Amino acid sequence: MSSSDKKQIKVGILGATGTVGQRFIQILSTHPYFKIHALGASSRSAGQEYGKVTKWKLNTPIPEEIKTKVVQECKPTAEGFAECGVVFSGLDHDVAGDIEEAFRQSNLIIFSNAKNYRRDPLCPLIVPLVNPSHLSIIEHQKKTLGLEKGFIVTNANCSTTGLVVPLAALEKSFGQLETVMVTTLQAISGSGYPGVPSLDILDNVVPFISGEEEKIEWETNKILGGLNEEKTEFDLHLNEKKKLKSINVSATTTRVPVIDGHTASVSVKFRNINNIKKPTIEEIKKSFKEFKCEAQDLNVPSAPKHAIVLHDLPDRPQPRLDRDLHNGACVSVGRVRPCPVFDVKFICLVDNVRLGAATSSIMNAEIAVEKGLIV
Repeated sequence: MSSSDKKQIKVGILGATGTVGQRFIQILSTHPYFKIHALGASSRSAGQEYGKVTKWKLNTPIPEEIKTKVVQECKPTAEGFAECGVVFSGLDHDVAGDIEEAFRQSNLIIFSNAKNYRRDPLCPLIVPLVNPSHLSIIEHQKKTLGLEKGFIVTNANCSTTGLVVPLAALEKSFGQLETVMVTTLQAISGSGYPGVPSLDILDNVVPFISGEEEKIEWETNKILGGLNEEKTEFDLHLNEKKKLKSINVSATTTRVPVIDGHTASVSVKFRNINNIKKPTIEEIKKSFKEFKCEAQDLNVPSAPKHAIVLHDLPDRPQPRLDRDLHNGACVSVGRVRPCPVFDVKFICLVDNVRLGAATSSIMNAEIAVEKGLIV
């Protein structure tokens, strides 16, 4: 069945007036089988028309049918949410935890961008171009919590998302990695609106983003790990009980004066298993170029034609030039070259508000529909 033949699924958006919420609206307004049904925001905005309470910051206008839609409070009992087959959450982490749990307990399906449930052993942490197989733990989540329908699926941190896609390509071709060193140059949109004050970011690089380095260092192992045979527990690379060695990940995160697009400089060391010959640079480039993921196999609407776009020019990728490739749903990789300390180093780029946030949630939900987890 093509996406145009699918039954329209009503969806809600929490945090609809924020940076990620606006991207949800932009993408979902033309989606082939998700239809925006309910918008949620803070009590300051509730009861008013969306167009009157939102500082719209995207380069396309607010969809006409959304402008006059009345914003609701972020409560599962608010008008419209009970009929939603999916609720997308763009809420800030300081309020997301209790609100998302209330929706789950009301047997609603939540796809969250917040960090609150990423460490939860029942919740999958999904980068749709890497590990949608982790959705298999959802049945265990529902059973453990005594829920017939409700569950939570989380996105990864936006910088982690850009990093793990090329790492997954390397692991798929050459086996588990040993060490990853990454330094990010993160766009100001990653801090939401109004974001970093202009006097802090203009003519400057801020060499600290609170909590960001830790997220990259542990999320990478959960995403690149697997599930046990019973689909009830994550076999993390760092799971000592299973005696699986973790990937040693060391991250440094910085904020730079770029609007959208997180860039990362990455160095990787392969695990030396039985003295197997390490791959050449050409073999590594081939693994990036040929990497294919389940989202592409399922042909979901938001899947990019190429999960990784490999750039040959020595000065690419660049945020301004490359963040819009495949509607911001891919990862760009370039400057693949030998590393004198580890084995290989490269530059990668992700659109932090699309694949790093809204597009990931939407693609995760599309995959869940194809797997029969959403009807």
